[in-house]
Amino acid sequence: MLLYSLLHLTEVRAVSKDYEILGEPCVPPDAIKSFRQLDSRCPGHPEYRWTSGVETTTGPLGQGVATSVGIAMARQWLAARYNCPGFDNLFDFNVYALCGDGCMMEGVSSEAASLAGHLQLSSLCWIYDNNRITIEGHTSLAFSEDVATRFISYGWNVTRVGDANDLDMLARAFRTFLNTKDRPTLIIVDSHIGYGAPNKQDTSGAHGEPLGEEETRLAKRNYGWPEDKKFYVPEGVYDHFRQGIGKRGNQLRDDWFARIAEYRKRYPDLAEELFRMQHRQLPEGWDRDLPEFPADPKGLATRESSAKVRNAAAKRIPWLIGGSADLAPSTKTRITQEGAGDFSAENYAGRNLHFGIREHANGAILNGLSLVKVRPFGSGFFIFADYMRGSLRLSALMELPVIYVFTHDSIGVGEDGPTHQTHRTARPHALHAWADRDPSR
Repeated sequence: MLLYSLLHLTEVRAVSKDYEILGEPCVPPDAIKSFRQLDSRCPGHPEYRWTSGVETTTGPLGQGVATSVGIAMARQWLAARYNCPGFDNLFDFNVYALCGDGCMMEGVSSEAASLAGHLQLSSLCWIYDNNRITIEGHTSLAFSEDVATRFISYGWNVTRVGDANDLDMLARAFRTFLNTKDRPTLIIVDSHIGYGAPNKQDTSGAHGEPLGEEETRLAKRNYGWPEDKKFYVPEGVYDHFRQGIGKRGNQLRDDWFARIAEYRKRYPDLAEELFRMQHRQLPEGWDRDLPEFPADPKGLATRESSAKVRNAAAKRIPWLIGGSADLAPSTKTRITQEGAGDFSAENYAGRNLHFGIREHANGAILNGLSLVKVRPFGSGFFIFADYMRGSLRLSALMELPVIYVFTHDSIGVGEDGPTHQTHRTARPHALHAWADRDPSR
């Protein structure tokens, strides 16, 4: 609801032609009133495309923060390729993600955080709402680790704010992030769930269910808010947001597009790449050199032919980047052209990504890369699509043109045995995301 409230108060307009009425408020008051109900623009978990201003579909815990690592990786890659003399800050945005106790428990966030620390993604900041409550009760029921020490071991900068209402300390924490240039930052914010609700603060009753009429009234009393008003926006609030976030955001957008116009004059080829990338268009003649494979009694392994096609396309699509969860020699997914290189903390321009043995984070990171409009691919043995299923499903829901290369899909894969066979592993949502897609999407 924090996101929906901000989208409403900042009067963000609808831009998704497939799912919204263009130019209408993306979150009108009626949408908030029908929160979590069928067809509401405010579903229980935000959905990309369905509501303008929602940057990614989340819901399964840990997916949002893991996706943010892909967004931060894309930021670094864009800066390495397109920031040029005179335009050294064309891509300099920071990536912020809010997370909670459940996100910290999920394995996908640990996988992604480990890789983010290894890659020294200094543009990435996670804000951990440490309220110590989950649906079943206090986190002490199942969670007692030292999160700060864990993230320090990942190579993150960690800072703590002891009171979520201490604005000075929050500002100081964000300044620390902005001044940290060699690692991602985790800000641990100690908070109280249901703050101000006298009978439900710091309880699971404030987590997965409404406060109720009487408890809401008492909370409003604690805030000094009119107790009988519902969906109330005091006079002057909309104007405050227009003159603050709205005005700043509009000016920053105008300035950036003015910079792009100047950039096109100096670097027309790179500007054309950016335009096509951001509009999900492929270069003219991208398929000109694709190899053909005549019928051959001996045959060629599809991973071999796939590699030849992918490398031919990669020569003409500079923003085609990707890798595997430590299986590139087997899946044949390395971009081999001269200068492709490996993406690393020392070389953010590299086009070959190394996810390590982290299949679930691999899937979420691919989603993040695609949301920034680079064209990512990821690979693995088909059986390990099971490890990626949460991320695969979100990719399908968001209609992202992520390319998945799953190999070793035989029921007789030899010495690896039944643990690596693919019997009954495919699911409709995975196949929907994996199937050939319209290249213009």
